[in-house]
Amino acid sequence: MAGPIRAAAPAAPTAAHPAPAVFASVNDVVITTQEYDAAVARAIRQKFYHRDPGGEKRAELQREVADSLIDHRLLSAESKRRGVVPDQKSVQSQLAAYEDRYKNSAQWKARRAQMLPPLKAELEQRSVLERLEKQVRVTSEPDEKQLRAYYESHRDLFTEPEQVRLSMILLKVDPSSPKITWDKAREEAQVLLKRLKGGMAFAQLAQLQSADASAQKGGDLGYVHRGMLPTVAQEAIDKLAPGALSDAVTLLEGVAVFRLEDRKAAQLRQFDDVRQRVADLWRREQSDRHWKEFIAGLRKSAVIKIDYTRYPALVAATPAQVKAAR
Repeated sequence: MAGPIRAAAPAAPTAAHPAPAVFASVNDVVITTQEYDAAVARAIRQKFYHRDPGGEKRAELQREVADSLIDHRLLSAESKRRGVVPDQKSVQSQLAAYEDRYKNSAQWKARRAQMLPPLKAELEQRSVLERLEKQVRVTSEPDEKQLRAYYESHRDLFTEPEQVRLSMILLKVDPSSPKITWDKAREEAQVLLKRLKGGMAFAQLAQLQSADASAQKGGDLGYVHRGMLPTVAQEAIDKLAPGALSDAVTLLEGVAVFRLEDRKAAQLRQFDDVRQRVADLWRREQSDRHWKEFIAGLRKSAVIKIDYTRYPALVAATPAQVKAAR
């Protein structure tokens, strides 16, 4: 788990430099409004490419950032309590990679002495939190009963989806083409459908008319899983019986006509065939559960105070157990 590089602790407040405004405190460890606002701004840049989404999307992002900063404080304190130390070999390796990456940068050379200490501190903090998370996520090996119970309660995860074998004729149209071009392609597709229904071989017509790479194989697309096709194509194919033709289907790349060659129903794989995957997913679920419960436990035992008057959007995300200042 990684957070942004933290600034050095500020000097004691004076009349000229008053204490910074407090966004929240976590067991008396302060998160300033400046730190919180900067984190929200970074998140907006990363998620919305500098465009402030406003409304509920912004409020949701604000809550996510608040949770992240609060959890970071709690995890840092817990790491210290447990005596977790960074993997210095990994830290030094990452520093060496930075040095190599920016060795020709004039800015790096000029500011290297200034930038290295906070960078090293950040990498050490990341290493500590990663080690803590690894400790918490440790799970025991599942027994046979647990594996079979997981398999039975998650049958959808071990079911091969329905497969259909399709052939296609594609009349290619540039997406930016005017409506008249698209209308002409749809009219041409109707002509193709008439010829096919009149007895012309699909493979022969595909070789002559289709702009898709499958044309050389008579339009044969092979078997595809449900979910691999555009929604509009899937909806058209769902109505077909093997051997039937679809109506003209407008896709992003043009107008298509499909023929359903074969349909294989979804099939549950046998437990013995997927035993390893069952075990892997069971471990992942247990690991995630341990981590979530661990975070919840830290929050439950913490005293967390947030300035809701300044950030009213955060009220909805506050856990019931948080003892918030209002």
